[in-house]
Amino acid sequence: MQTIRIKTPSPDSAPGSRARPARDLAPLLAGAAAAVGGVGAVLAFADADWPLRAPCTLFFLLAAPSGALAAVLRGLAPLGRAVAAVAGAIAVDMLVAQGMLAVHRWSAPGGIAAVTAISSLILLLSPARRLRGRTARRRTP
Repeated sequence: MQTIRIKTPSPDSAPGSRARPARDLAPLLAGAAAAVGGVGAVLAFADADWPLRAPCTLFFLLAAPSGALAAVLRGLAPLGRAVAAVAGAIAVDMLVAQGMLAVHRWSAPGGIAAVTAISSLILLLSPARRLRGRTARRRTP
């Protein structure tokens, strides 16, 4: 015999309710962050004279490596992953700046290009690492 339970609707799901669950806002916030970071990178490459160029570029320099490192660190708890990703992003930015200053080739567009390249490489490591882990597990009986 099967028991049938009737679920009562929550106030948030009532018709006409405008409340949205938090999981619906996460992709929206991620898209907005990507847009702000992309605008910052484009403005820095174009050397545009806009008052929000510096904050948007700084946001890109922190968000791009943070997002890439957070994708690689999926095994950590959310707070630990966020802290490690931001710390790693600061380290990547500092290493790029120090390396460019050491070889006397510092430029803002060059630094953004280097951070973008490093972030892309880190982000590409995440699926490759998952695929390598899957094949190693399949081989063992």
